[in-house]
Formats: sequence, structure tokens, C-alpha cells
Amino acid sequence: MKVIAIAAVTAGGKTTTVNEIKKQLSNVQTLHFDDYVFEGEVDNFYQWVLDGADYNVWNLEPLAKDILRVKNSGNCDYLILDYPFAYYNEQIRKYIDVVFFIDTPLDIALARRILRDMGNASVNDIRNDLMGYIKYARIAFVQMQKDILPSSDYVIDGTMSTEDIAKEIIDIIV
Repeated sequence: MKVIAIAAVTAGGKTTTVNEIKKQLSNVQTLHFDDYVFEGEVDNFYQWVLDGADYNVWNLEPLAKDILRVKNSGNCDYLILDYPFAYYNEQIRKYIDVVFFIDTPLDIALARRILRDMGNASVNDIRNDLMGYIKYARIAFVQMQKDILPSSDYVIDGTMSTEDIAKEIIDIIV
């Protein structure tokens, strides 16, 4: 069984791509980072970056246990992780066989996040969110591009359609 990690910035297409791969490839199981609550989760990403961007502050033991459970079950050929950190977290890196980074331009990721998360928000709420992004959050997105992108095994163009991104990944892993 191969463990494949799909990384990207927030709203970069990780979940959508993982779900598309699961539709196109048989004998696959998936785990999604956002389905977990982790000890040590970062609330202030701006300060996290200023403090050195330590990806090990997250205690990913619950995810590691589920990876082992799936691996030990022998019930699939591929475990696809919707997982942002590539090889940067010590608890998880030892389980990963290959990492794909979806390189989505930050303006596209920002637009997707607003469309996804703020559909019922007021103009003022969106404006405040954008100001927060510029002042505090963007630094973490840029940090991921500095760390995660170059440490990944493959970089996929995040401007392609979900189907094309999934096809490119499947062509490489199969």
C-alpha cells in the first residue's frame, strides 16, 4: 500500500482533489486533516511564522494512529492524505511514500476561500477578512510555499481543473 499526501495552501484544492482521486481510482481510502482536532493547533499563524514556523507544534497522533490502522488493515492499495504539511511533521513523515503539492496561486486560493466560507457574509465581514488576510494570514501561506512546495516530490499546477490535477497525480502513482 502506498501513502500519498496531497498538500496545498488553504483552499488550494487538497480536499477537492483527494475526493476526485477517490472517485477515479479504485481500492482507495482517504484521511482528511480537517476532520481532526489536534493538540497544539496554531491559532495565530502570524506569530507562528515569526516564531520559526515549527510544523511539529501540532500533535498529529490521532492522524498517525488512523494511518497505521488503514495500513495494517490491508484493505486498500492507496491511502490518500488530504494533508498540508508534506514531510514537515515528524510524526507523519515516516508514513508518507510520496507528496504532491498543488501549487495554487494565492489570489485564486483566497478567492476560493471567500467563495467557500463566506457565502452569507456581509460586505463588511468580507472586507474585514481581507484586511486580516493581508495583515496576518498571508505570511503563513507564503511560508508554506517556501517550505512545503520545495520539499514535495511533485508540484502540480493548481490552475488546472480538478479532473486534470487528479489525472496527473493518478498517472504518476499508478
